[in-house]
Amino acid sequence: MRYFTKQQGQKEAVPVDLEPLGNDQFKITVGATTYQVDALALEHGTLSMLVDGQSYNVEFEENGDEIGVLLRGQVNRIDVADERRLRLRAANAAFSVEGKQLVTAPMPGKVVKVLVKVGDEVKEGQGLVVVEAMKMENELKSPKAGKVTELFAKEGTAVENNARLVVVE
Repeated sequence: MRYFTKQQGQKEAVPVDLEPLGNDQFKITVGATTYQVDALALEHGTLSMLVDGQSYNVEFEENGDEIGVLLRGQVNRIDVADERRLRLRAANAAFSVEGKQLVTAPMPGKVVKVLVKVGDEVKEGQGLVVVEAMKMENELKSPKAGKVTELFAKEGTAVENNARLVVVE
């Protein structure tokens, strides 16, 4: 199965081919690089993975077409679309981010730094807020170029999963 992935701040989607080999093993090709993966599902959306002999624990959280991935203490937001959905998006010209965008907390944590204020002009991929979760700091970035119109994040406050942090228009 072919998917197209795009991390926040990335301009172009990257093709990812996933081929099940049986017994929880997969061949995954990302761009021009192929990996042999042995994946074992654990509790709460966590996978224990052997990728080309290297061991990783990876946590996933789905939110529509977007998947939050916690790997090596870093949370990444990745937009995932199969070929059909990508064609639909292209037909609607909706693959790029448009309109008012709400940036939310990827998991429960604490706001350790607010990098913007209301009225600031921001670039796509620019850091907005730093949230500490699971003893790691995660810089949440702007999904588009625009203006910060609302700011809910306050340094030192605890936030729940999907808590509203910043709105960029």
